[in-house]
Parts: sequence; C-alpha cells; structure tokens
Amino acid sequence: MFKLLSNRLVISFPSTSLRAGLGLLIVLCCSCGTKESQTGRAIDMGGKPLADETKPEIVKEKPKEPPIVEAPAEPNLVAKIGDYVITKQELEERLMRELRRKYGHYGSEEEPLDAKMVLTKMIAEKAMVMDARERNYLEHEMVHKLVKQFKQGELVRLLTQRYLQGKIEVTDSEIEEKVKANPRLDKKNAKTILERTKANNLVNEYYSELNKKLHVQKVSDNFPKAAEIHQRLFLHPKEPKRINFIRGEQIRNELSPEEEDIVLAIYDGGKVSLKDWFETLCDMSPPSRPRDLDTPEGVERLLDKALREPVFVAEARLAGLDKDENFLKQAKKEEDKRLLYEIRNETIKNIKGPTDEEQIIAYFNKNKEAFRIQKKLKIDQIWCQDRNTAQKAKAELDSGRDFESVRQKYSLEKKGHHADRYPSNEWTFFEDLWKGEPNEIVGPVKGFYHDGFKWRIVKILEKKPGQLRKYSSNMQNGIRLKIQSKLRKEALKRYQKELLEKFPYEIYADRIKDIAPLNIP
Repeated sequence: MFKLLSNRLVISFPSTSLRAGLGLLIVLCCSCGTKESQTGRAIDMGGKPLADETKPEIVKEKPKEPPIVEAPAEPNLVAKIGDYVITKQELEERLMRELRRKYGHYGSEEEPLDAKMVLTKMIAEKAMVMDARERNYLEHEMVHKLVKQFKQGELVRLLTQRYLQGKIEVTDSEIEEKVKANPRLDKKNAKTILERTKANNLVNEYYSELNKKLHVQKVSDNFPKAAEIHQRLFLHPKEPKRINFIRGEQIRNELSPEEEDIVLAIYDGGKVSLKDWFETLCDMSPPSRPRDLDTPEGVERLLDKALREPVFVAEARLAGLDKDENFLKQAKKEEDKRLLYEIRNETIKNIKGPTDEEQIIAYFNKNKEAFRIQKKLKIDQIWCQDRNTAQKAKAELDSGRDFESVRQKYSLEKKGHHADRYPSNEWTFFEDLWKGEPNEIVGPVKGFYHDGFKWRIVKILEKKPGQLRKYSSNMQNGIRLKIQSKLRKEALKRYQKELLEKFPYEIYADRIKDIAPLNIP
C-alpha cells in the first residue's frame, strides 16, 4: 500500500489475503450494485438486464484527502523501518561509496544510481537484519563467536582506557634521553613509544591486581589432560590434513562436550575451559603458536594468554561498562553487520553458475558487450580545489604554460603520475575524457578524489579503443562466475522485495530530493 503524504512517502504492503479482500471491496463499492455484461449492457447483480438499458450514471464521491502525518522533527532523518532510522548523512556517505564502486566491465547492466535507489537498498538491508533476528541468526556459531569477540574486546578497551586516564606522563627529559639512545627517532615518535611502554606496564600491573581481586586460580591437575588432547588433535586428526597445525573446525568437530568443559582456571564469576584455551590457540597465526603444548608447562603458558581477556571482561562487567549506552549501540551495530553478512550469504550460497558449455557459450553470445576489452586512457591530471581554480589552470595552459608548472601552482597534489583509466573506474566521467585526443588537454572535468569529487584538468597521453572478444574455452570460468553473480543478485533482489512487503517502512521523500553529490562547486 502506498501513501503519498504532503511531506513523505509511506510504503507498506498488507498480506495477500487482505490485498484480495481490499480488491473485492473496491470492486463492489465502485459497481454501485451493478455490473456490466460482456456486451456492455448494464445488468443487476443477479445477471438480469436493467429495465433501462442505458448505462446508469455513476456518481463518484470526492476522494477523501489522506490525513497529514508530520515527519519526525529531526530534519536529518530520511527513512525509518522498525526500530531503525537512516539519517541524511548516512545516506550521503553510502551514496558516495556506491558511486565510487567499480561498475565492472564495459557494458555492465548496473542501473544509474540516485539517492532514492541507494536509500531503498539501505532500507532493504535493515529489513534483512530484522529478518535474521527473527530467525535467531544471532545463535549461529560464527555470528555468536564474532559478536562475542567484539564485545569482549570493546569492554577491555573501555576498562583499560578508563584505568589509564591521567596516569601516563612523559617528561621532556625522558623524550630527550630516548632520542639520544636512538638518534633515528624524532621527538614525536619517541614520545609515542614511551607512552605505549608506560601504558603496557600499567596494564600489566592492573591485571595482577585483578587476579587477586577476582581470586583467579589455575586448575593445574587438568594441564596433563589438555596436553594429551592437544597432541591427539595435532597428530591424529579425524580428517586427514596437509597443514601441520590444528584448525578451528577440529575444535568444533573433534572435542567431546566433556572435553570442551574441562576447567583450566576459575575466577569470581567465570572460568576458562579447554575450549576457550583452544580458541585462543586458533586465534594465533600458526608460525607463532607455542611448540611445547604437549607439556603441562606449555599448557600453562598459553593459559596465561587465554585468561587475560576474560579477567578484564569480568571486571568491566562489575564496573557496569556493559550497560554503557555507547557500548550497547556499538555492540548492536556489530551484530547488525554480522547478521547482514550471514543472511546474505545464506540466501545466495547455493546458487551456482552453469557447468554446461553450451549454456556458457549461449550466454556469451547474448552478452558480448559484458566481456568487451575495455577502452583505455593513459592520463596525467591536475586536481583542483574547485571549478574556479580549474578554470584558471586551464586558461594558463591554453596560453602556453607547461603542464608541470601549472600543476605546481594549482594542484592539490604536487607530485604527478600517469594513470590508466577505464570506463569501469571512471564511471560517468569516462565519456568526457574519451572526447580528448592524445596530447590534448581536457577540462575542467569532474572525477573521483579520495572520499569525494573534485574538478581537474586532464592531459590525454594515450588512447586505446576497446574491442569485442571472441569466445575461447579459457573464458569459461570467468563467464560462469559472471552468470553466477547475476543469478545471485537476482535472488537477493527477490528476497529483499519480499522483505519490503513484510516490514512497513517510511521514506521522507522531500528530504532526499536535493541530494546530488555530483553537483560540486
């Protein structure tokens, strides 16, 4: 159901049965108790012709004006779905990223982007997250693990940041002494190193205090068993492996529930189990993993690493940092990111490209433009602060000044370098560049510059036209992947369309009508 209000566009979709009922109701209301036969004669609802065969005049009531619903007072808000809101700033940043995204090969089927299209995509992603939450994706093993790691890491950061506040002081004499000991350091780098060293020492002292406060105890009787299980997974995995280290999937598949729960350390409010110990091991790169984990001493040294984060997290919770508003906001943002990735992957992971060569060839013949060898330009460019500056630079070049001297006078980047440009990485700007010929100077023209757009003057150095390719067997894999990508995009669009029918949402259209990042001064 679409509601176009004075200051917003409200879009929602009732259920199928309700849509059908509404449709029937509309038909009955509009018929005024009559309908027409296929011949055009007016008949009553029983099917008999009316006495007067002249089609009766239907008096149409003046439609009622929809009620005016004010948009939220926050002027920066551009859309809402469920508990999620999207701000104008978020839309502009996302639109910029989408515009910078490479559009693929020449002949891509990508639609031109605008603010409404990108905003609808953002809303659909929020709907995917809402659907994932409803389907308990937070309980999926990888999602749960990654979110837990983020939350714990953030709590440790907040706790240590609070503890270190005002405790780190570096004197000028310390800096001078550090520089004297290592003349390659400047004062700024020396100060950074000294601050980091002092911070690490203070955190280590803090950890020692927490060990006493939280009554940390190692269960050393279980260390030999841990060493034995490590050797079993390392030397005798259930599935043969070529790599000479324990994999994460072995922890998930080869430890019994009883083994997972073997306690290696306890503290007030928590414990470190053998599964936690192995997860610490798997978080380390294989070359840096200890070589003595077949001994109780090696088990204990790794346990010391595994204990630090849980102990800090326990203290952070006691301090109430897990209730901090900003922490909760960041944690939910991380959940949303992981949920979106997981549900997107679940939606498309089973969609494969064709393996039949005839299908692949048929697709290639129908979509030759998508596999074209792209046009190519080699250019040099002067990036300018604004259009006015670019016009001044162009005028001086037209008057005969050399390119390098004009660059030094006007460019945001004093060091020039030649760049290869294609339709895929220049997007809509490519055609303006392509109009130029070798040794010709083009501009002012727009272009992607860092996180936005700038005006530039471009010198065309080399120009190579693209050409269509002939099919060859070594292209099969690339064509298959392109078909797979197309099928996955279509499946994702269908899924998102279903979700936008399921979850009502609002777009405040008047607030996005002027968003046009290409309109730069």
